[in-house]
Amino acid sequence: MLEVADIVRLHGAAYREQSGVCLSSVQKRALRDIAACRTPFFGGHVHQCDHCQGEVFSYHSCRNRSCPKCHQDQTERWIEKQRGHLLPCSYFLVTFTLPAELRPLARSHPKKIYGLLMKAAADALQKLANDPRYLGARIGALSVLHTWTRAMLFHPHVHMLVTAGGLSSDQTSWIEPRHRHFLVPVKALSIIFRAKICAGLKKAGLLGRVPPSLWKKNWVVHSEHAGCGEKVLDYLARYVFRIAITNSRLESIDNSQVRFRYRDNRTQQIRHVTLPAYEFLGRFLQHVLPRGCVKVRYYGIWSPSCRQQLDAARTLLPAPRPTTDSSVPLPPAESVALFPVPRRCPLCRHGALVLVRTLPVQRSHSP
Repeated sequence: MLEVADIVRLHGAAYREQSGVCLSSVQKRALRDIAACRTPFFGGHVHQCDHCQGEVFSYHSCRNRSCPKCHQDQTERWIEKQRGHLLPCSYFLVTFTLPAELRPLARSHPKKIYGLLMKAAADALQKLANDPRYLGARIGALSVLHTWTRAMLFHPHVHMLVTAGGLSSDQTSWIEPRHRHFLVPVKALSIIFRAKICAGLKKAGLLGRVPPSLWKKNWVVHSEHAGCGEKVLDYLARYVFRIAITNSRLESIDNSQVRFRYRDNRTQQIRHVTLPAYEFLGRFLQHVLPRGCVKVRYYGIWSPSCRQQLDAARTLLPAPRPTTDSSVPLPPAESVALFPVPRRCPLCRHGALVLVRTLPVQRSHSP
């Protein structure tokens, strides 16, 4: 199967040379790590079959947060942890989209703009939730930053899993929304969101770099009922530990042309895109987040500083949903992702594999 790593190995060096100083150190590191993932570069382990004496090499993963091959175990663990945090209530999925006029600013100041995007969305949502006409309570929200479309175009937006209800100010009652399938008015939410982005840009000294017409247009905010929240968690988990594209969507690379597929959001039809390898890598790397940029944040009663409020909400709600038995121990994270080893020998399919030696890291030979 074709992988992003194959494209990087074939065209990564040329891309680095052509891009020069435009590439950040984090993007350069992503190219290096993805190309070297599960190769001798990161070291590994050798297991021997106790039946046929054959040797099986297992190389370590790169663990780069932009690598399409890594983090399956982390994703599963993250989902399991978040399910344990879910309150037994209904949820909404609220999406805030950064207007096209602000995307150039997001490219040049990603850390500032992404942080502002997530905070402004959460503040706007809580402001309306505080209004007794709609809820009059403190909600809980899980926020995940997402910067791409299915075609890997630059499209920064934030998905928020939000409790359908909240904790009263005196922490003595759980307040349900007035309407089962309605949390807060989306039009008012978009206006407050726009105002908070404007205030944040002014404070950061970046307001002058935005066309004034932006503050008169309608901004896109979408809200929909999300049931018990578990399906949304599965959806959000796809973006927490990887970026842009999975290897399974790659179809071919021929004469430096990369072909991949995606499903159109509107028509649900499969579309095919063919790009020069240079452009493909450019689309991929524009979604590599700068160092220190937080992709997942928790607000309201889900904030780490509000554990007491979360506990109070849990006691006020009906019996908790059934969860996976936490008494079943999970394997250590690194033992799954760093050197996945089959229980049986893949050569003879009879014997068991036994660790015989460790392979040292070979980073002196950079890919």
